[in-house]
Amino acid sequence: MADAPRTAEQDRAKSKKISALSALWPFMKPYGWMIALAGTALVITACMSLALPMAVRRVVDNFDVAETSLLDGYFAAALGLAALLAVGTAMRYYFVTRLGERVVADIRVAVFDRVIGMSPAFFERIMTGEVLSRITTDTTLILSVIGSSVSIALRNTLIFFGGITLMLITSVKMSLMVLWPIPIIVFPIIILGRRVRRLSKENQDWIAQSSGDASEQLLSAQTVQAFTHEAQSRTKFHDVTEHSFVAARRRIGTRAILTAIVIFMAFSAIVGFLWMGASDVRSGIITVGELVQFMIYTIMVAGALAALTEIWSELQRAAGATERLVELLSADDAVTDPAAPLQAPAVRLGEIAFEDVNFAYPSRPGVRALNGVSFKVAPGETVALVGPSGAGKTTIIQLLLRFYDPASGRVTFDGQDLRDLERADFRRHMALVPQDPVIFAASARENIRFGRPDASDADVEAAAKAAAAHEFLMALPEGYDSYVGERGVMLSGGQKQRIAIARAILRDAPVLLLDEATSALDAESERAVQSAVDTLSQDRTTLIVAHRLATVKKADRIIVFEEGQIAAIGTHDDLVAQGGLYSRLAKLQFTDGIVAE
Repeated sequence: MADAPRTAEQDRAKSKKISALSALWPFMKPYGWMIALAGTALVITACMSLALPMAVRRVVDNFDVAETSLLDGYFAAALGLAALLAVGTAMRYYFVTRLGERVVADIRVAVFDRVIGMSPAFFERIMTGEVLSRITTDTTLILSVIGSSVSIALRNTLIFFGGITLMLITSVKMSLMVLWPIPIIVFPIIILGRRVRRLSKENQDWIAQSSGDASEQLLSAQTVQAFTHEAQSRTKFHDVTEHSFVAARRRIGTRAILTAIVIFMAFSAIVGFLWMGASDVRSGIITVGELVQFMIYTIMVAGALAALTEIWSELQRAAGATERLVELLSADDAVTDPAAPLQAPAVRLGEIAFEDVNFAYPSRPGVRALNGVSFKVAPGETVALVGPSGAGKTTIIQLLLRFYDPASGRVTFDGQDLRDLERADFRRHMALVPQDPVIFAASARENIRFGRPDASDADVEAAAKAAAAHEFLMALPEGYDSYVGERGVMLSGGQKQRIAIARAILRDAPVLLLDEATSALDAESERAVQSAVDTLSQDRTTLIVAHRLATVKKADRIIVFEEGQIAAIGTHDDLVAQGGLYSRLAKLQFTDGIVAE
């Protein structure tokens, strides 16, 4: 387990520079007016902060003035500066925080928009939980930077340099006494800052790994419990979480050392200046007010430097988070839409053809899932794909939906190569019932309506009746509006599959893809659904992937796959008569080896 994040880091191009934050500018640029208002407020507050010590000096030096109106005027001026500071600070907080929330919301949307359209090959390389960690944890870091750290850094930078300038104007000698440690302070900031940045990135990698593992285990909680694997799952999660804590502890320790160095050096300088200033006041070189003014500037400069030290570490963490998000936004996808897609016909006939297709999954490049596969499905024809597990049947569905592209050969839809079309353009003409039906955490009605979002309630119920789902849906506590739980946890396997079939029926597409669509149904439900599928298939192209041959006997043609190649093509009766793989499979599945109609 200890090697996981290091491997992940090797796969990522990391600049490890604050300049990585420049990638946020495209998201901030549309809100230039907000940045301008925040910047104006920031400059005002910095100037007011620097002006306040001057007002304090006037008040202190005029305590013994006989004319009280002058002293009152200085107090009034100080109060006015404080009011301006309060208003400016409130404006800065409002616009900066609003900007941060807006930008982070846009980043989250952009990352999700990008990832939701990625091909399955992308998710072979990265866990879903890690993607979610980047969208949540990493964007939270960026929010703290845009919504707080950057403005505080800029304000403290102005105060730092402005304060030094005014210190020099007040007393060059005392300024040199205070400022000499700064070069010594900057050196450990640079050295230890690099270590903080590296440890921050490592910590974020472990957090992402932890989120990925937790997501996988929780989504498979029933399987984990069924195999009494709780202890191992807990140990694995504890191990990853502990590694995250250790990385965080090292980062915190480094920052603590850095903070101690900065505070000691800064306050040593302040003590030295106070000793010198007290001597100068007794000697009449400076007034008490000038000493107080200088002391306030010194505290402001020291505070600004300390804040910048703290913020530097935050910026480094945010730079790492930005890199991770940019990696998602700029990730290469093996499957992309063409720059100039072909114009799709107004009406799709549903002709499908595979022309000498060779394909291997990216995760198994040395093993061909399809090897020289060629066949054509005529519009309205029902073709069944059968064969042992791993023979390449589901791969046909994957390539037809263009989740992957063939290594060589072509897959065409109505004579057009899928690679020349926009994916959304031809996928909307296909309805899929996957082997493992996907049920969303919503009502049963919304799960069926997923097939066609603009469908009416009557259409939804008609599709459910055709899929033999109406009766069990009506028996639920709230009928079609019953919440079915995450991944349909409140439904049985057969009920989930019937909802998935209803979804495909509602889509009413010219091509119907059934990948083991009835495998989880009981005999009675299977008979009802099979009748619905038969009716549905009459006027549309249908591909049926099945292990149970009883569900494909009525297909116009049956294509038998074996080890990624087509072993035979024909009707049920023809294939049984030929002997071979299909005949053996039929004899295994039908009583006493007799195939009966």
